[in-house]
Amino acid sequence: MDKMGIISVIMGIVLCAIGGLAIWIFLPEVVIAVKGLIGIVVVLAGLLLLVFGLLIVND
Repeated sequence: MDKMGIISVIMGIVLCAIGGLAIWIFLPEVVIAVKGLIGIVVVLAGLLLLVFGLLIVND
């Protein structure tokens, strides 16, 4: 590995540690955000299935 690879690995570890600490500190907000994201994903999946269903019916 060269210097840039080692620096990238070290920075990745540091950023993961900082991100984990932030998640731990703001845990209630993280849970609310994850619940909202799950809802958004479900709505988008429903819209996708609706569009595909309409395309299949129109054929």
